[in-house]
Amino acid sequence: MLRTLSYIVYIVKSLKDGSFYIGQTSDLKRRINDHNNGKSKYTSSKTPWELVYLELFDTRSEAFLRESFLKKQKKRSYIERLIKDSRAGSSAG
Repeated sequence: MLRTLSYIVYIVKSLKDGSFYIGQTSDLKRRINDHNNGKSKYTSSKTPWELVYLELFDTRSEAFLRESFLKKQKKRSYIERLIKDSRAGSSAG
């Protein structure tokens, strides 16, 4: 039985300066469009953005806790490794 996942924690990367933004949403397509169309104050000056990572959660509270945890990681290498490991896992047969 498939379960419905409602909330997404995502990481986008600025193609302008290589910086990352971490967020959570229930509508990823709309949120990415918001980032790329200047509707988010922090990300408006760093467009364009590309989605580089996502995780799915059943509840907003779970997604919020994960987003908070990721935002507290002070080393850029942690986020880069998370992205790299997820890409390696998704290409495995």
